[in-house]
Amino acid sequence: MVTPQLPQTHTSYTLMAKQNCRSKISSIFSDGFLFAGASIVALLVVWAFWSFMNTSPNADPSFLTTSADQNSALKTPVDPVSLGFNLRYDPPDPTFYDDPDLSYTMEKPIKNWDEKRRQWLNLHPSFIPGAEERILMVSGSQSTPCKNPIGDHLLLRFFKNKVDYCRIHGYDIFYNNILLQPKMWSFWAKMPAIKAAMIAHPETEWIWWVDSDAAFTDMDFKLPLDRYKDHNFVVHGWEKLLYEQQSWTSINAGVFLIRNCQWSMDLMETWAKMGPQSPEYDKWGEILRTTFKDKIFQESDDQSGLAYLLLKEKEKWGNKIYVEGGYYFEGYWVEIVGTYDNITDRYLAIEKSEGRLRRRHAERVSENYANVWEEHLKEAGYGRYSWRRPFITHFTGCQPCSGDHNQMYSGETCFDAMQKALNFADNQVLRKYGYMHKDLLDSSSVFPVPFNFPA
Repeated sequence: MVTPQLPQTHTSYTLMAKQNCRSKISSIFSDGFLFAGASIVALLVVWAFWSFMNTSPNADPSFLTTSADQNSALKTPVDPVSLGFNLRYDPPDPTFYDDPDLSYTMEKPIKNWDEKRRQWLNLHPSFIPGAEERILMVSGSQSTPCKNPIGDHLLLRFFKNKVDYCRIHGYDIFYNNILLQPKMWSFWAKMPAIKAAMIAHPETEWIWWVDSDAAFTDMDFKLPLDRYKDHNFVVHGWEKLLYEQQSWTSINAGVFLIRNCQWSMDLMETWAKMGPQSPEYDKWGEILRTTFKDKIFQESDDQSGLAYLLLKEKEKWGNKIYVEGGYYFEGYWVEIVGTYDNITDRYLAIEKSEGRLRRRHAERVSENYANVWEEHLKEAGYGRYSWRRPFITHFTGCQPCSGDHNQMYSGETCFDAMQKALNFADNQVLRKYGYMHKDLLDSSSVFPVPFNFPA
């Protein structure tokens, strides 16, 4: 695909940790003589320790001061909101969780969700700061072992890749491998998981569904949420292909961002009515096949269903759905994997000329260095023909668990491409831990990164 060069927005926030400290007195002497003797001994010990610290050439006064300040602060009552999420505070005031009619299932709609979320947040004020940009990633796979001998290994690596990305950017992740609605199989299984996640996480503004066979291949890139402030749903696609050619492949429903709000609850209720648990399933198969002439199979699927709502009910749904074609919100692996070597060379050349990027640093401050990268990637472009790292590489058609890959390519081609993508992403993570893969097709071998690499 050819995509325009669009500006990238970074968001950042600070994570804070809460510490608890306990102390207790082990014994008290009542005998005055023993108390006096013990006091003298204690005084000598304290004097000796102070003398040692005062004369030590390695003592760091700033470190000692910081420790003392922390200890004194722990003895002073502190507003829990100022320390971050208060995970131990859940007031007895009734919320939507106390409603016996609340259902997490797709069969029973939930109403007034915006008001219920707002009430819960007001009762849990420590979760309010930053709530508008808070993201929960949701993914999943089947509950039984894979038929493909290497399928479970591949799914584990794809899961690790998502965990790495979430850890770096401070996102939560929910991975589900149970059919929450047994009749909603295959690609429809995501909907019950997403609804349950919305209800379980009222503190989260966005739910980010990412298919199990999609890998993050730019660990620095963050979603440009400001771009979507007037929308409730983001999906990768091409509007011209949708509205002019009416193709069911004009969007890809394997990766999408959905706002945690009543509009989204209503959308999923409407969308799910096209699924296999619905008595209208066969009818929707015929409607979608008739609407999208390039759709080659009869069954109603989630992607065609979403495209139909965009096409036929634009005022109700489409105006709040952002069709993202400006970067690889998700990208087809066939056009991406072959570019990794060239991209790696370009990035290494930048590092050789930019000392700030070669500096070793803790993983927790990686976003600061991502901003430095952006200074050098202004001309890189986005999408096809770009030398920027692709954000997400999606292995549509490979089916790592079942092994029933598209006949356009062999299983070996899929496996090799997955290895390259996962190791390409892993190198970005391992650099923070002091190691790298030399060969993207060798998943088991790494080398220690020398100081000031790659100068």
